[in-house]
This record gives sequence, C-alpha cells and structure tokens, in this order.
Amino acid sequence: MGKKIVQTAGRDQLGEFAPMFAHLNDDVLFGEVWNEEAIDTKTKCIVTVVSLMASGITDSSLTYHLQNAKANGVTKEEIAAIITHATMYTGWPKGWAVFRLAKEVWNEEVPELTEKDKYQNEIFFPIGASNDAFAQYFVGQSYLAPVSVEQVPVFNVTFEPGCRNNWHIHHADKGGGQMLICVGGRGYYQEWGKDPVEMTPGSTVNIPEGVKHWHGAAPDSWFSHLAIEVPGENASSEWLEPVSDEQYGKLS
Repeated sequence: MGKKIVQTAGRDQLGEFAPMFAHLNDDVLFGEVWNEEAIDTKTKCIVTVVSLMASGITDSSLTYHLQNAKANGVTKEEIAAIITHATMYTGWPKGWAVFRLAKEVWNEEVPELTEKDKYQNEIFFPIGASNDAFAQYFVGQSYLAPVSVEQVPVFNVTFEPGCRNNWHIHHADKGGGQMLICVGGRGYYQEWGKDPVEMTPGSTVNIPEGVKHWHGAAPDSWFSHLAIEVPGENASSEWLEPVSDEQYGKLS
C-alpha cells in the first residue's frame, strides 16, 4: 500500500457550516474510499478525472484532481491519451475544456483558440477541410466535411462570416434538388426574386430542382448547414454569377 491519503479540506472550509459534509468528504471519501487497496492511487486519479470530465465539471475541482494525477505519476503522454479516449464518449467541447486545464497543470503553454476553433467547440458536426474544390464558386472561405457518402450524400458546409456561394441551380431530369439544415451559427438562403430567409440552428430549407438560389453566412457570424442531396436522374449543379456586395449588403 502507498502513502496514506489524508484530507482536511472539508473541515477547513465547511467544518462549521456543514460538519456532516466535511466529515463525509474528509473521512469517508478521502479517508476510506481513496485509501481502499483494490486499485492503486494513480488509477483512482484517472477514474476521478474521467468522471468529472463526463459530468462536465471543468472548474477548480478538476484542476485539483489533474494536479493530483500528475503528483501520482500520470505523465503528459498518458493524460493526453486519457482525455482523448474519454472525449470520444463524453463530447468534443468537454475534451477541449479539459485539455486546456491539463496543459496548464503539465506546464505547457496554452495557445489562444482561433475563431474557427471556438466555433468548432460550439457545434456538433466537424468543420472539415477547406472547400478548395469549390472555392471558385464562393466569395470568402468555406469548409466541407462529409457526414455520409453512402445512400444519401450528406455534407456539413461551413461558411466564415461574410462567406456565401454563388447563385446556382440544381438540375435533374427527374427528382433532384437539395435540403439544407442549419446546425450552427446564423446565415441566409435566398431564391431569385424573393427575400432572403434567415437560418439559425434547426432551420430547414427545401430547394426544388431548377430554382436559382444562394446560401451563406451572415456578415457577423459563422454558419454551418447540412447539405442533403436529393437523388435525381442526371443530377447536376449549374454555377452562376457571384452574389454581389450590393445584394449581400442589403442583408444588414
């Protein structure tokens, strides 16, 4: 058995206000559970960090347990692998939050998140890679991430603030068209000759075959939508002129 764990934080901070809580914290949780011999202290540290992460606890209590994990032999490489593995089950935003605390504990410089990183932390679907193949049909920077490439093609398309695609038409001899579902930020969809329609998370647009339209981000917001291609015979997209600054400027 390793060194006996002794805790006094409960009595130091809450001894007079909540003596029973202080007793449970110091004598039961740390005095008994943390000193139980079936698993070693390092393993208990790992279990605790993952449990707090799964619960969304990313305040000073998690920092304490990360420090405790380091003190009990968890290396930088190990904590990175632990957090990465747990992220697959608890969610990407939690992974980012815990990594920022862990980098401070393991004395690594924490770089400032880019606006793209901050936005990625807010949405479920990945932003993906730069949409280079279609860059000529966009004003501004866009990104593309495949969600499904079988049965019905589905892509997450992300637009930086101010980015929009050109006017275009989806053609098909039968069927065809497209569906857009906003999954993050704020943007617009507009059909030729009609007013723009604002899109926010949960907004859905059904685009018939043969309708001239464009879609993109608001001037002051990132924007992501799922693009769902409706199956059609001899389906194709016809790309037309860009949305002019004058047209786009009327949004605000």
